[in-house]
Amino acid sequence: MENQEKPSQETKEKWNQDPNNWIWGIFYYNKEDKRLMPPKRIPFMGWTVNFANRNSVFLFVFIMLLIILFIIFMIEFKK
Repeated sequence: MENQEKPSQETKEKWNQDPNNWIWGIFYYNKEDKRLMPPKRIPFMGWTVNFANRNSVFLFVFIMLLIILFIIFMIEFKK
């Protein structure tokens, strides 16, 4: 059985700064990183989705669906 240690803060920062983990410079894709919402390349700008993590993509789709449903509800409510 493999030793599943949590990566250090230094490793997480290294992953985040590695240009090979960014598709077109904007989409984060790192199979080793298990975080749902890793920080963006410029951390003070918030978080992003790790498109290599299935759970992260599901969370992103769920949030987008909630936003779309809220907009539809508000449009229908105004009628």
